[in-house]
Amino acid sequence: MGGKRGRLISSEDRIQVVALIKEATGSGARRRKSCEILGLTIRTLERWEKENGLFDKRAITLRVPVNKLTDEQRNMILITANSVLYQHLPVSQIVPLLADNGHYLASESTFYRILRAEDQLTHRQTYKPSKHKRPEPYEAHGSNRVWSWDISYLPTDVRGLYFYLYFIMDIYSRKIVGWSIHESESSEHASALMKQACLDEKVSPNQLVLHSDNGAPMKGITMLTMLQELGVIPSFSRPSVSDDNPYSESLFKTAKYHNSFPRTGRFTTILDARTWAEGLVTWYNTKHLHSALKFVTPHQRHTGEDIAIRAKRQVVYELAKAQYPERWSGETRDWIVRKIATLNPNKKQKNGGRESIIH
Repeated sequence: MGGKRGRLISSEDRIQVVALIKEATGSGARRRKSCEILGLTIRTLERWEKENGLFDKRAITLRVPVNKLTDEQRNMILITANSVLYQHLPVSQIVPLLADNGHYLASESTFYRILRAEDQLTHRQTYKPSKHKRPEPYEAHGSNRVWSWDISYLPTDVRGLYFYLYFIMDIYSRKIVGWSIHESESSEHASALMKQACLDEKVSPNQLVLHSDNGAPMKGITMLTMLQELGVIPSFSRPSVSDDNPYSESLFKTAKYHNSFPRTGRFTTILDARTWAEGLVTWYNTKHLHSALKFVTPHQRHTGEDIAIRAKRQVVYELAKAQYPERWSGETRDWIVRKIATLNPNKKQKNGGRESIIH
């Protein structure tokens, strides 16, 4: 109880303990024995019985650190951190610069502690940096609902000279619905490609969302005017955030790592580049068994043929399990694909439903 060092007991509890012992000794009990029962030493009881002994002096003692900054020193740190010379810098740079000028105000940790107490660690300048909201999430419940597009460089034999590969992909089926290669990147080339892709896929007004990066060809007046004429809703990534356009980024990686890509990594003529791209698109759409689609081709997913294909695979596996049950410790292979493809999903949409492959 009070006899153990460092343990704090309130004044009210001390008064009650002293009263109990007095009552016990008044009835003939011994003081030492009464203290032992209460877990108290006789010396502690004697100290409590002295004048002001019922008050814990440790709890009311105010100790001021000898190295505590004065109000003047604290204000000087705040004035310095918010000055025109240092307001745009982090503390880790302010302290060394002060030392270069022959000044020492406090350590970095003290700077941080004082700024944190004043809620000034976030931003001390009068203007705020621009914030870009995450793009609006879009869900594709079928083909030709949400497309993603981008432009990538194709190196040539001439150092510093590039061809520009334009790809438009359907995020639901992963099909490349449009492509072209030009010697420059421009809004005019993009709008022409987009118009042709919409005609090929028979896209109706207000049916489609087109997502892209923030580049000049994507936001050019020619491209935006064409999207308005086609009734296509534009969507854009945040500046310098490639994760906002993951489908196109993944497609370009697949294209440039394909074994048909020149071993030198360079194209001699634009005709060579277009010939390579044509073969790649044919392979990707009609031959490539896409892992995200449970290994059906983008064309099969785009047309809905994948449903029967995956259902057949499911039947084959179920029959095999029935014939050789000892070879399965659990369920058969999962051939189910997510029924919704989401662009820039939020946390709830990342756990979207999956479709049944048996219809």
